[in-house]
Amino acid sequence: MHYGGAVFSVEERDALRDRLLGLAEGDPAVAGAAITGSEAVGGSDRWSDVDLMFGVEGPLEPAMRRWTDLIHRDFAAIHHWDLPAGSAVYRVFLLPSGLEVDIGFAAAAEFGPHGATWRTVFGDPVPARDVTAPSRRELTGLAWHHARHARVCLHRRRWWQAEQWIGALRGHILALACLRLGFPTAYAKGAHLLPADVTAPLNATLVRALDEAELGRALDAATSALLAELELVDRALAGRLAPILAPARSPGPRRGV
Repeated sequence: MHYGGAVFSVEERDALRDRLLGLAEGDPAVAGAAITGSEAVGGSDRWSDVDLMFGVEGPLEPAMRRWTDLIHRDFAAIHHWDLPAGSAVYRVFLLPSGLEVDIGFAAAAEFGPHGATWRTVFGDPVPARDVTAPSRRELTGLAWHHARHARVCLHRRRWWQAEQWIGALRGHILALACLRLGFPTAYAKGAHLLPADVTAPLNATLVRALDEAELGRALDAATSALLAELELVDRALAGRLAPILAPARSPGPRRGV
């Protein structure tokens, strides 16, 4: 089945990555370069992006500007945007082929891995730093917060906002299950590793129509799934949350906005 999007070949992607690394090695401002993401650990596939990190001598902004001009000029980038990560910045480019190119720019003194997905190409990276994973307390708090706000949106008849909160709640339930079982928690990267008895109940949390009854049904399923997950690790907390979050089919009469 064809889902669209990627029209670049693996060979084209790899050639482009190697060309960028060659250009980086010839740039006096780039003291180090690394491949990051799935490619760094041999986990890339047909749809993977190009993920690189550069260690820059001197201010980041001039180097970022030169590289941005180069990628728009030589590779016809359609658009780019920035994702800050501490003192580093990931500049994310979209090419006409659908290929995404992510280039991180960090000060040379901070050039080094923040996790396992790192392969140095040249330069001397600083020792790996510990990555702070979300805590169970944080994920649990976000989950009950989202469940509560989804219910409030049903009372206020804000269907689109309720749908957004329900989807976000489902993501935190997945993250809690991944944390419990030792899988990656960010961006649902470990969700495909979860056993079916964990993920199957979450099918019912998918919103299939934007109306009060369907949103209430999906939210009921999500709160039930959250409480079931919490039961496995903190039964006392699940018991304290249940009276507040327990499924209630009807949001009741409309209240003030």
